[in-house]
Amino acid sequence: MKQAFLALGAVLMAACSTLPLEASAQPPFKAEGKTLRQIYEHLHANPELSFQEKNSSVILAAEMKRLGFTVTTGVGDAWTKARAQKEYGKIEDGVGGYGVVAVLKNGDGPTIMIRADMDALPLTEKTGLPYASKLRDTSWSGETTGVMHACGHDIHMTTWIGTARELVVRKADWKGTLVMIAQPAEEIGLGALAMLEDGLFTRFPKPDKVIALHDHAALPAGELGIGSGFVMANVDSVDLKITGVGGHGAYPQDTKDPIVIGARIITTLQTIVSREIPAGEPAVVTVGAFNGGFKHNIIPDDVEMQLTVRSFADATRDKLLKAIERIARAETMAAGVDPDKGVWMRVKDDFTPSLYNDPVLAARLGAVWEKIFPLSSLHPATPSMGGEDFSRFGRTADKIPVMLLWLGAVPQAKYDAAQKPGAKGLPALHSSEFAPDPDPTLAAGVKAMTVAAIDLLK
Repeated sequence: MKQAFLALGAVLMAACSTLPLEASAQPPFKAEGKTLRQIYEHLHANPELSFQEKNSSVILAAEMKRLGFTVTTGVGDAWTKARAQKEYGKIEDGVGGYGVVAVLKNGDGPTIMIRADMDALPLTEKTGLPYASKLRDTSWSGETTGVMHACGHDIHMTTWIGTARELVVRKADWKGTLVMIAQPAEEIGLGALAMLEDGLFTRFPKPDKVIALHDHAALPAGELGIGSGFVMANVDSVDLKITGVGGHGAYPQDTKDPIVIGARIITTLQTIVSREIPAGEPAVVTVGAFNGGFKHNIIPDDVEMQLTVRSFADATRDKLLKAIERIARAETMAAGVDPDKGVWMRVKDDFTPSLYNDPVLAARLGAVWEKIFPLSSLHPATPSMGGEDFSRFGRTADKIPVMLLWLGAVPQAKYDAAQKPGAKGLPALHSSEFAPDPDPTLAAGVKAMTVAAIDLLK
């Protein structure tokens, strides 16, 4: 995921020092009788890719049943399989919608939903931990990679279990309906959509408020980052293809060189943020891939580009996307190519909307946390241009207030060392070296989510 303070980075397919295991070889595991640390280490060592969270969902669902929740599994399955068939023309083994919904009614009162995400990333782990993942698996799109919980969803799932345990023990302190959901496929921005499309807010009690947490790679373990208003960005992926007229590299006058056109487009795209968006309005347009040609002396017929586009306000998003298309068409026309034939643009439908922490909810819970955490451990969260599909729960027609809390996860000694001049920076989320400090992180996460839920279920 997608982080609030640090840029995303990933090291893909690094060499394993030990023989990798297939994800399907995961050992059976039950959370009953296990400490949170034991649960965490198992989940960390046995990660599962997006829409393949079969074993994780089984563990979480079984624990919820044991605690007395009414549990529904497979939420989002039909939608997920239809999406895989549409995008890839096939459904890989094990791919499905593994969403879990657990409901506990405790008298009359509000309905509160607590969400955790389950999926891991296609990374080979390099932490050196004794419980490091050694697994490999094939994603729903067909690539085989190492698998690692490099974004802390193992922390999220374990905290979710710990919070459920605490709220069951403390049932005398609250009244209402508690809905706990374990969501698949956050990393590809589709899991929340899959569950919503499968009737999350119609088949199950509709929440009055939805809360979640996300571990943080730049805060000491156990400290909290509290954000109000926009905290995460709209995320769009844009595919752009420019078709010109290819030919011999020695006779460019006989061509309409799409590489030159593409280069002009890339340069002009940089003026969107600098000259069309107000200075105080965050926006990003990044060209992450430029592919064209295959030989020194051949001008190709076309080039392809892949862009990521980030914004907070929906109006800014609309302006960015329109400007990209306008610039692509104008630069193509300037080169003497009919833009109706020379420009193909697609905004992919895996859009992740911006996350807006409801200010009233954020203020209320911030006041709750101030009473039980040292003020020195509470920090204002800086808005991030990363994305998080938790935002979708607040983007339905119901306009349900949502809030995501940042949970510090960095070992204190590593954090202190990183503050010294010239020190190496901390591993970011999505790094193959990211390793939370489990005990203080889990303790603070359970504490924060438990008191938040109790306050909201008065």
